[in-house]
Amino acid sequence: MKRTLRRLAARIHNKFRGLYWRQMSVTVGMVLLTLLLLGASFFALSYNYARGQRDEELAAQARVVGQLSVSYLESGRYLDIEELQHEEDFQHLATFAATVSDVDFLICDVEGHVLLSTDETLSGLVVTMPTDMTAEVLEDGITSRRTDVDGLYANRRFVVGVPAAGTDSPDPAGVVYAVSATTSLDNMWSGFIGLFFMTAFVVLMISFMASSVTTMRQIQPIREMARATRRYAEGDFDIRMNDYGRDDELGELAASFNNMAESLQQTERQRREFIANISHELKTPMTTIAGYTDGILDGTIPPENERQYLQIISDESRRLSRLVRRMLDVSQLQVMDPLREGKHFDICESMRRVLISMEKKITDRRLDVEADIPEEPILVLGDKDMITQVIYNLLENATKFAREGSTLYLGVVNRDGKACVTVRNVGETIPPEELPLLFERFHKSDKSRSEDKDGYGLGLYIVKTILEQHKEKISVTSEDGVTTFSFSLATE
Repeated sequence: MKRTLRRLAARIHNKFRGLYWRQMSVTVGMVLLTLLLLGASFFALSYNYARGQRDEELAAQARVVGQLSVSYLESGRYLDIEELQHEEDFQHLATFAATVSDVDFLICDVEGHVLLSTDETLSGLVVTMPTDMTAEVLEDGITSRRTDVDGLYANRRFVVGVPAAGTDSPDPAGVVYAVSATTSLDNMWSGFIGLFFMTAFVVLMISFMASSVTTMRQIQPIREMARATRRYAEGDFDIRMNDYGRDDELGELAASFNNMAESLQQTERQRREFIANISHELKTPMTTIAGYTDGILDGTIPPENERQYLQIISDESRRLSRLVRRMLDVSQLQVMDPLREGKHFDICESMRRVLISMEKKITDRRLDVEADIPEEPILVLGDKDMITQVIYNLLENATKFAREGSTLYLGVVNRDGKACVTVRNVGETIPPEELPLLFERFHKSDKSRSEDKDGYGLGLYIVKTILEQHKEKISVTSEDGVTTFSFSLATE
């Protein structure tokens, strides 16, 4: 058992040695992954939404400027750039629109040549917009990109192009591009990134501390169990677990662990008592056998007395054999399942048979018998031979300790689906502190040891074992010299 407990302690220790850090890693990892997923999702949604809103604003502003410039593009005055650039009304309108909206406009012909720009940095330059952008505007009616226009600008900008078409002709007279810096969105993104990392750091710290406290609260009982198991492996069963007032699974585990410790302690105590008792029971006959045998061999016992002592040796050998056989019977009873087949038998018949078999012993002690056994059968569930052994052991025990000339009582009554059997005798009152010990192995009262040399203290233990196999219990009372044993059996 100690080796098994040592292996259990080592297994618990190895299993939970890194549980704290594993739990912490999983918790922090899950929080970090959640923050990253939420942050990426929120950024993608917010950026795409802001980008779409910005594109719609630029397209609307470009269409307004396109409507203002379409008359100039349709009249052909753009063929003379100098003339177009000196159109004060158009120049003022375009500049005003650019100033109000904080957007630069590029007015181009259908081939993408920039005819007029509100961006002063492009003044005096000959600029042609990329062919693919112009073609996309003429084919799809709009283009929207984040580009530096083939190196025209130092930084990438939002560029939205729309056709400038008149009401009389379906063909566009030119293309208008609205160009806006990406500073606002970039600033929003940078601010969001900074806020995200700051929030993530705070959340991680909070989760780390909360997880640390929670994990330590969970690990502490397990560590105590590992230490307790090692103590059990060393034979110390006095240590108990602290449940810390918890009502969860760990509290239940701690309570179960303490129950296991109580059971182990009781088992160890019973094992030691069993060894002590069996040593005592075996020592007397073996000493007697060895002593008389040596006396015969070395001539200490005269030849004329050898037969007498050989008879003693024979009796002690048989007593030793009976003791071993009773111990084997107990071992077999503990592994039997009498209720598995679910057979019924008449307990009244079994009680009558026991009375008949005990007739000589009862007569030798000059006892009267009061039998309260109904004529009608009472069918009970169980093993007939085992229950007969229970009744026999109880009646034999009652006969052995009954006062000579007194009355034995053996009765059964059917009550609430149970057959209640009672065995009663009149003799010495058993002290209350000794009553729980009657059913222990090898327990015998002082009177039994002095008057009954053939007793082993196993009869009542066998009774308790058989009834426990039948899922039943036996009770005993002793008052004013009247000792009563009672047990019940299921009738259904």
